[in-house]
Amino acid sequence: MSVKTIENMINWVEENLEECPTLGEMSDFVGYSPCYCSTKFHEYVGVSFKDYIQKRQLSMAAMALQKTKNRIIDIAIQYGFSSHEAFTRAFVRVYGYTPFQYRKLLPKVLTFDKAQIDI
Repeated sequence: MSVKTIENMINWVEENLEECPTLGEMSDFVGYSPCYCSTKFHEYVGVSFKDYIQKRQLSMAAMALQKTKNRIIDIAIQYGFSSHEAFTRAFVRVYGYTPFQYRKLLPKVLTFDKAQIDI
């Protein structure tokens, strides 16, 4: 698998973050088996496909909490969480704040940026 294919995988994921992309959909997009895509994604990106999706969705949600007045539940749904509770649990686990606290306090947190592949 070429570096260009890995970059295509990352770009596809980024374009589909709000649609809850799956490994199967990504593998269909690039034309390799899900197992092979998973292995190569982890090898090049440094985290599993599933972890990458969740970390990026939470980072995008954190930015939305900062920059918009959208309701928390709407942001949660937009980024693939099934409920306010599921979103809050994941958000607290990663950032140590509830989404409400985060929006109110706007603390500095380390977000997870789009992966960049070094050649």
